[in-house]
Amino acid sequence: MLPWLYPFVMGAAIVTGVLVGRRTGKPLGLTRGQRLGLALGAFCGGMLGAKLPFAIMDWDGFLSGAAWFDSGKTLVLGLVGGYFGVEAAKWALDIRVKTGDGFAAPVAAAIAVGRLACFCGGCCYGAATDLPWGIDFGDGIPRHPAQLYEFLFHLVAACVLIQLWQQHRFRGQLIKLYIIAYLTFRFLTEYLRPEPRLWLDLTIYQWAALAFIPLFVGLWIVDSKNAVCRAAPRAGAAVQEA
Repeated sequence: MLPWLYPFVMGAAIVTGVLVGRRTGKPLGLTRGQRLGLALGAFCGGMLGAKLPFAIMDWDGFLSGAAWFDSGKTLVLGLVGGYFGVEAAKWALDIRVKTGDGFAAPVAAAIAVGRLACFCGGCCYGAATDLPWGIDFGDGIPRHPAQLYEFLFHLVAACVLIQLWQQHRFRGQLIKLYIIAYLTFRFLTEYLRPEPRLWLDLTIYQWAALAFIPLFVGLWIVDSKNAVCRAAPRAGAAVQEA
């Protein structure tokens, strides 16, 4: 592996996200302070979510605060935490416009490149395999290149999300669609990872997927109903004016 490339590829991931965001974003009428607040909410929520499982597993470190600064992060709860971090920032700043569509494709593109950084660093690899594309990440055992599987998923997701955004489909729901799709993908591919098995032979990430997929489906349904309710008065007013 090439661990010295890790920080450079992670830097490229951030640049990729920014560039895709500029290409797919649209003006939302937000002030600079509001945009910074959303970015801060996404960052803080994402980092807290990504570190939370590791901090909880080290209870003494959790209480002392040391666990929050150790290595180890999970994308599963990082995405979920980032979503709710943005929602918390919107609530605090009284932002009513939908912002998720502008985040979806840039986040997917940035994570795709970020998974290449994991591959270079030799972390986040999969379980042992005898398949011809198994890779030795330093322990002498050919393993699933789970980082590359994720790279392909997020790359395809970014392309699909850009297409959906351009076609004005699933408006207001793209970030939820992306999170649901990733949680489903992660549930299925956990069988290719060397993660500890808990209840019913499922990993903690599979249980997290089972918990959060219904939550985001529910949020999607609530948002859709609210959108219909908001559209009804406008349609009635248009009829009266006509």
